Amino acid sequence: MTSIGVVHSSLPDQDIKDRTFEGKESVVEIYPKYQEGLSGLEEFSHIFVLSYFNRLREEQIGPLRVKPKRLVRYGYTLDEIPLVGVFALDSPTRPNPIGLSLVSLIRIENGRNLVVSGLDLFEGTPVLDIKPYQSIYRVEKFKVSGWQMEASKRQKGDLSR
Repeated sequence: MTSIGVVHSSLPDQDIKDRTFEGKESVVEIYPKYQEGLSGLEEFSHIFVLSYFNRLREEQIGPLRVKPKRLVRYGYTLDEIPLVGVFALDSPTRPNPIGLSLVSLIRIENGRNLVVSGLDLFEGTPVLDIKPYQSIYRVEKFKVSGWQMEASKRQKGDLSR
């Protein structure tokens, strides 16, 4: 695979699970040779950014079951957090270190710099692809796991269980 661009973020380097990215702006710089591929993208409000997790530690690549440690910030103890398969999580720990982020596209500057909001990637993360969010992706009825529903309640401050 070839990187088509790189992430520029002013967020400090620290463990991503401890941060929130809602409302934070970043720039996805698309390299000049791929700039033509952005034609028409400005008409979309949201985009998917596919990336290569270039900062994962060796032990983070390959495990198939992990604890979603970001739940600690919602009051869970490590003992309460379930051990879950990586395909049931959005954890960066995966067999292939590929990221998928859905972000708001704020604007395109200089024809190739995508100013986005909500990107959960480090400065310098290689970008593999960009795809527009389309209305056909919307799911009216969906189901999530019980532990995710509980975490969502805690995140919103609804601690009644």
